[in-house]
Amino acid sequence: SGDWGSPRATQHVPEMVSIIKRLEANGLAYQSDDGDVNYSVRGFKGYGKLSGKSLDDLRAGERVAVASGKRDPLDFVLWKSAKADEPPESKWESPYGVGRPGWHIECSAMSRSLLGLPLDIHGGGPDLKFPHHENEIAQTEGAFGGKLANIWMHCGPLMVDAEKMSKSLGNFRTIRDTVSVASSLSDTVADYEANPREAEMLRFFIVRNHYRSIQNYTPDNLRDAQNALDRLYHTLHNVPAAPVDIDWASPDAQRFRDAMDDDFNTPEAVAVLFDLSSQANRTSSAKTSGLLKALGGTIGLLQTGPGLYLKSSTRYLGHDAQVQELPEERILALIQARLEAKRTRNFTEADHIRAQLRDAGIELEDKPGGTTQWRRA
Repeated sequence: SGDWGSPRATQHVPEMVSIIKRLEANGLAYQSDDGDVNYSVRGFKGYGKLSGKSLDDLRAGERVAVASGKRDPLDFVLWKSAKADEPPESKWESPYGVGRPGWHIECSAMSRSLLGLPLDIHGGGPDLKFPHHENEIAQTEGAFGGKLANIWMHCGPLMVDAEKMSKSLGNFRTIRDTVSVASSLSDTVADYEANPREAEMLRFFIVRNHYRSIQNYTPDNLRDAQNALDRLYHTLHNVPAAPVDIDWASPDAQRFRDAMDDDFNTPEAVAVLFDLSSQANRTSSAKTSGLLKALGGTIGLLQTGPGLYLKSSTRYLGHDAQVQELPEERILALIQARLEAKRTRNFTEADHIRAQLRDAGIELEDKPGGTTQWRRA
């Protein structure tokens, strides 16, 4: 087995060779004159069952070019024979000669080795359904029988202003770029510190759309997601949540569960959260607020203390970038100055400081006893 934290295909070459040998023994693999080992697609009766493509349609459409040594143009490479001018680090010894694994075989070997068969859920982008996932199925089920995966989930593409996000288009942006604390970034170190408010916003941005739908990654949509998530946290701040054990027979919890059981319908589940937020704000019910928090927790949301969350900085509130970064020390100093102005009955100055903080995206809430709470709006 490999490293669960960062498994590498190069650690699993022996398993790949073992699978190829099993496929050969089962009559599903052959070595051609050029040294490559190919999968005999027409020997696997279930080929095309995931994508709904038939072999005859694929052949008629000439989706795959004929290559020398293949018995059928649809056959794909399991082991590629090495060429003399290829670097030594890309070559391995095998019963089929020196070479390297094909593109698809590593996934069959690593998933079985690390997770076991069948997989509960196999995911991926829609462009991987054919041929990659179809070939994975052919390899794994052709070698071991049974099923590769019980459930397949193919997510919708991530778009940027109606164009697919990709390195080739130059519109590629990483999670690290989106939610990192700027001071933690390094060109030489992969690890970084995430801004917790922004990180939860990104999770919310993803789950409020159905996983099979198109996600349009734009600054405006990220700001909209931040503001929407903040509204839920404002509810938890204004109506503190009571500890709640979820009663799945209750109407709101049942509706939430039914949505999640319906092909992971997270948009409907998120709609339940906003309905609960409205109920809690209207009734001031700590129990309703508690259910909001508990159900949110099942999809990784709303588990930070609302006071701490709302005081955290974020780049996605729509304010000017400079006022977004108003440090907590400065906020506390202005609040103290406002309290002093009120104590000396200089209400004009107190109002001025409150307006200054509001312009910087800071909301104040005066409490009994002369204390003031603040949050980033």
